Amino acid sequence: MSQELLKKVAESSMKDEIPDFRVGDTVNVSVRIVEGEKERIQIFSGTVIGRSGSGTSETLRVRRIVNNEGVERIFPLHSPKIASIEVVRSGKIRRAKLYYLRDRVGKATRPKEIQRKTQRKSVEAEE
Repeated sequence: MSQELLKKVAESSMKDEIPDFRVGDTVNVSVRIVEGEKERIQIFSGTVIGRSGSGTSETLRVRRIVNNEGVERIFPLHSPKIASIEVVRSGKIRRAKLYYLRDRVGKATRPKEIQRKTQRKSVEAEE
């Protein structure tokens, strides 16, 4: 009984519109920031270097370079503070975690880009 209740509560707090992204992709994460009574959206763009967890506790770790200093943020995927996640480009990666990028500088921090198949088949089928 309690397991079913927990499952229902977890499903109600999960988001539906999470895009398909993987480790190595460059993403823009729109974060809601509350300052006093005002609310604004700030975009954090960087490379996804790790995903962990499952269900409501799933997180993604995004890294970018600001003023020659590496900045990493960990975002809970299903948090109400996350307004949206947009995939800018897809990277060709053969590892689950990209922690080795912390030691790299410049162009070496950018994974090679791949062209992922989008939902063209469904668009063609509708026509």
